[in-house]
Amino acid sequence: MLTIIIKQGKEKSILAGDPYIYLSAVERVEGRPAEKNKPGATATVVSSSRKFLARAAYNAKSQIAARVWTLREDEPVDHAMVKRRVRAAIARRIHSLQSARPDELVPIVLGDEDGLSGLLVQSYGGKDGYLVCQFQSAAVEAWKIGIVQALIAETGCQNVYERADKLIREGEGLHVKSRALAGEEPPPRLTVSERDRRFPYDIRTGFEYPK
Repeated sequence: MLTIIIKQGKEKSILAGDPYIYLSAVERVEGRPAEKNKPGATATVVSSSRKFLARAAYNAKSQIAARVWTLREDEPVDHAMVKRRVRAAIARRIHSLQSARPDELVPIVLGDEDGLSGLLVQSYGGKDGYLVCQFQSAAVEAWKIGIVQALIAETGCQNVYERADKLIREGEGLHVKSRALAGEEPPPRLTVSERDRRFPYDIRTGFEYPK
């Protein structure tokens, strides 16, 4: 496993709960070259005196060198952890999800707020509709299969689409391709309601059509 050694004094923000470890805070990274070059590889983060600080997803291609998964030394980073966090995120918003109109876009996963840094998920149309995901970090990209499985299991929605933001994903050193990850791709034009507005919208791209 990789080990990220933090510069002296730079550990304070990590201990305070900041999920981002910037390149400027890193003294050095120890580990095999193959691990260092794998975006999203799990790393142990330690202080300059080798005290455990966190487990994080490392990405040598990003200015955010690592994204913290956990501050607990006894919490492994694995499929079970990721799926638990997806379940918890959806549970927090289950009322909004169940009470939404069929043409509403409902956020069900909100990245750092849910301990899933870089993952944004919206639901459209409930079980018979679509889930639109954005994997904006190597951290969640590395666990994409497990995340999609958990989303389907928890929502009952079989259609999962990935919206790939070119600028963000290239900044993370990730391949840019929007595509269906499960089931069917959404149609290019749907009606979305938001408060008192109803408008034509492409949920695949985030484009709002002019009236």
